[in-house]
Amino acid sequence: MNTLATAGRLPRGFTLIELLIVISIMALASAGVSMALRDNSQTQLEREAQRLAALLDTARARSRASGVAVQWVPTPQGFTFTGLPEGSMPQQWLSPGTQALPTQGRLNLGPEPVIGPQQVTLVNSEAPGRSLRLATDGLRPFTVSSEP
Repeated sequence: MNTLATAGRLPRGFTLIELLIVISIMALASAGVSMALRDNSQTQLEREAQRLAALLDTARARSRASGVAVQWVPTPQGFTFTGLPEGSMPQQWLSPGTQALPTQGRLNLGPEPVIGPQQVTLVNSEAPGRSLRLATDGLRPFTVSSEP
C-alpha cells in the first residue's frame, strides 16, 4: 500500500470537515456576540431612567451644597435644570424617543434637606405600553421602578 505516510510525505492542510466545523463555530460565536450587543428599547428606557435618577440626585446634592433652589423641568426636546449654571448638566435624552410625564410638571430638588415626595414617569415611543417611574419620598435618593 502506498500511502502518504509511507511515501515520506506528511499530510498538509485541513480536510473539508475540519474547515466546516471551524466556520460553524465562528458563525455561532458571532451570532451570540451580536445578540448580546443588541440594545432593545426596554434596555434603553432602563438606562435613561437610571441616568435621570443619578442626574436628579446630583442636582439635589449641588442645590444643597450651594443653597440655590434647583428645579428639573421637562422640555419637548429633553429637560433642563433651572438654578444651575448653563451647560453644567446634560439636557437631552440618550434615546430620541424618550419622554418624561411628570405628575406635577416640575421637580423641586432643593436646597432644603428634606423635599416632598416627588415622581416622574418615563416612556419611550419605541416601547409602547412600557413605562418606568422615578420617585423619592423626600429623604432618600430617587429610585426606579416599573409602572404598575
